[in-house]
Amino acid sequence: MVAVLHNIRSIHNVGSIFRTADSAGIKKIYLCGITPTPLDRFGKVRQDFSKVSLGAERFVEWEYKRSVMPVINTLKKEGYVICAVEQSKNSKPYYSMRRKRANIALIMGNEVGGLPKPLLSKADEILEIPMHGGKESLNVSVAFGIVAYGVKY
Repeated sequence: MVAVLHNIRSIHNVGSIFRTADSAGIKKIYLCGITPTPLDRFGKVRQDFSKVSLGAERFVEWEYKRSVMPVINTLKKEGYVICAVEQSKNSKPYYSMRRKRANIALIMGNEVGGLPKPLLSKADEILEIPMHGGKESLNVSVAFGIVAYGVKY
């Protein structure tokens, strides 16, 4: 399983996702658009990142790509099932994907705007976490953890 983080703004959310990805056995994380990377522009580890990730960036392979669409297209060609995590009229519960496929790419989007429609149209599946309370969404790093573990195990 791989993860694609598209335009996630918070370095703390990204650091938390790295930590969860390491524990869940995620093979690689693609950081796209404005998503912060573990290294600053001088190639040094960002202390605010590593404080949250606890150094998981040393164990999870990652790659920065400016544009997300070429990443999605490449993953499709490599046989990955593209699973966008988003609330949508076409979404289904994340646990419906449990252990169905080995090669899954989880796509997580911006904390406020989510994933754009052109990206959702490229997804093979749109997965959501059923919400039962008064709030309609979870923090992106929490949602990633739920879906990553739920789909994989």
